[in-house]
Amino acid sequence: MAPATSDRRTVLVVDDSPFVRRVVRDVIDAAPDFVVVGEASDGYAALRQVHALSPDLVTLDVEMPALDGLQTLGYVMSEAPRPVVMLSALDSRDGADLTLRALELGAVDFVRKPARDDGLDLATLRVRLLSALRAAAESRCGPVPLLTRALPRLTPKPSDGASKPPSRVVVIAASTGGPRALSEIVPALPPLPGTAVLIVQHMPSGFTRSLARRLDELSVLRVTEARDGEALVAGRVWVAPGGTHLLVRPEADGSPRLAVAAGPPIHGVRPAADPLLQSVAACFGARVVAVILTGMGSDGAAGLAAVRAAGGFAIVQDRESSIVYGMPQAALARAGADRVSPLGGVAAAILAGLSARGAGERAGA
Repeated sequence: MAPATSDRRTVLVVDDSPFVRRVVRDVIDAAPDFVVVGEASDGYAALRQVHALSPDLVTLDVEMPALDGLQTLGYVMSEAPRPVVMLSALDSRDGADLTLRALELGAVDFVRKPARDDGLDLATLRVRLLSALRAAAESRCGPVPLLTRALPRLTPKPSDGASKPPSRVVVIAASTGGPRALSEIVPALPPLPGTAVLIVQHMPSGFTRSLARRLDELSVLRVTEARDGEALVAGRVWVAPGGTHLLVRPEADGSPRLAVAAGPPIHGVRPAADPLLQSVAACFGARVVAVILTGMGSDGAAGLAAVRAAGGFAIVQDRESSIVYGMPQAALARAGADRVSPLGGVAAAILAGLSARGAGERAGA
């Protein structure tokens, strides 16, 4: 391990695999702004190291024997809160679901962990891991309260409004810190007749399906991962699939459909919020409510400007409740907003925006 210096953030690496610990340590120690100050092979050792070394950041394996990643994360966030980046194998549905739960419990971000048998791409790992650590280093971190809706809701899902096209659309964009924010916002929304909701969360392929499933369990609204060619109908929520961009395109008769398309990353991410926001602004004009949540970078700023230029309603999460204020700050600087809201007020702001941009139906009616 490299010696710690005053200008390098210290990192504790936790994983039960010596191979993974070595690879992660080498990537971190080669960076100019981080240094590994300790390693742990299980959750109990990790907690001892957190208290003994007080690292600035922790990388934490999701699945470990004895005290697993979620249990360890819970102790860290309650006893000695600090930014945590999860390492996830994603070799099963359970792995993706556990990773999403870790993000709800306070982890800042996650990274696909390297594996010997799937072609180790060190260049990609280096970019993704250091990006996640830099976002974590800029994040606001403190004790994480339990989510108010931690258990699946038993409320029956509303119908899809007889498959009617929506008269209004809500678009929610998020990156770092987004899964936890979405787990508070989407379950707080009532049935939305006349309205469709589209979500862009910066996430790789495989994880957005788990995100949609988790939000669907928590919410009265039906939430699914978007599929290419689906009709956009009222009363539903779609999550953009990881690794692709999501757009809304009108058919010849004017009815809107979802388009899931490959293409180069925008702002270094895919899915990106800008193309979706711009397509929705073109299709729905003033009948759009756009929400920019916590995250690194500037994705969503150009799209929010397009929504506002079309007369839509803009909501930006405030600095104090954002895990990372990059996306909200960039959006506010470029496009302004109708509401700047703390996380706990975003759902109410969405309903206010729908009322202001309504087309005859009342949200929640």
